[in-house]
Amino acid sequence: MKALYGQQNSPGEEMTFVFQERENLPATRAHDVKVQVRACALSWVDTKLLSEIQLKKELVPVGREISGVVLEGSVFLYFSGILPLDSEESGVCEVILVHEHYLVHKPDKVCWVEAAGTLRDGLRAYTALHYLGQVCPGRSVLVLDGASPFGTIAIQLAQHRGAKVISTAHSLEDKQYLERLRPAGARVIDVSHGKIDVAESCLEETGGLGVDIVLDAGVRLFSAEDEPAPKSQLLPHKHDIITLLGVGGHWITTEQNLQLDPPDSHSLFLKGATVSFLNDEIWNLSNVKQGKYLDILWYIMDKLSNGIFRPQLDEPIPLYEAKVSMEMVQKNQARKRQVIQF
Repeated sequence: MKALYGQQNSPGEEMTFVFQERENLPATRAHDVKVQVRACALSWVDTKLLSEIQLKKELVPVGREISGVVLEGSVFLYFSGILPLDSEESGVCEVILVHEHYLVHKPDKVCWVEAAGTLRDGLRAYTALHYLGQVCPGRSVLVLDGASPFGTIAIQLAQHRGAKVISTAHSLEDKQYLERLRPAGARVIDVSHGKIDVAESCLEETGGLGVDIVLDAGVRLFSAEDEPAPKSQLLPHKHDIITLLGVGGHWITTEQNLQLDPPDSHSLFLKGATVSFLNDEIWNLSNVKQGKYLDILWYIMDKLSNGIFRPQLDEPIPLYEAKVSMEMVQKNQARKRQVIQF
């Protein structure tokens, strides 16, 4: 039985991915269940975070969002869940051991691929909009790069909660995809040509009041000529986001190295606005009640089952292509969520 792992020989070096033969699984312990994985979503491995919290290993398990069938244990038959950050198990493996407290029931109407492929984006979107942004009916929400897997779920959740949604598109294809989303209603701003001022468009859309909640996909911290990556040119500058924020607004950022100068802080102070950081692993790193975490996973499965969440997924990938697909994910070259199907 093979499992996929990542390895990094030296700091700063690109991670490579290898299949390793596994020995037979040990006997199940209390609260452990033996599961047959039917689908596993691939997500970027944050080697810097693993190093900071002293979880860096020679071989890093790959694939943590899984769905499948319980073979041994006292929990429900069909499940979905996210393996903890310190798990020794790779989700890209046919049979693994998992603590039952990390799993929730998968509704019959939800397929294996959708269950695994929606978990992380659903968890992030719920954390951002419910806990950090406190979205409610009538509020305006700007979702940057709305055609990404995360942006898609965030738009759907915001609309389900009754918010008015504005989104940016990084290409004509993205714009067409967003305009086809149902229910329709999200205002789409195409920034692919660099001719549209996002701040000006948002202020115009909100009658000059500004946006209540901004959920970014990264921001430019410096001027255009100082930004090294071409992709960053599609991102708004931090000053643009501060400009388009309304009074009492919430800026939820995925930029972990955000730098705010005193004038930026003063502008936020005058608006009574807040900045929150969206950490993918917050539920693994904080001393939160496990029940709250599982409630979110139950919520995601329920919204999938009822057709409210419709994830942005690529075609299911066979196991023998997992290594190549994971390399694409690690290099941020995959626009849709990659899911391995067994």
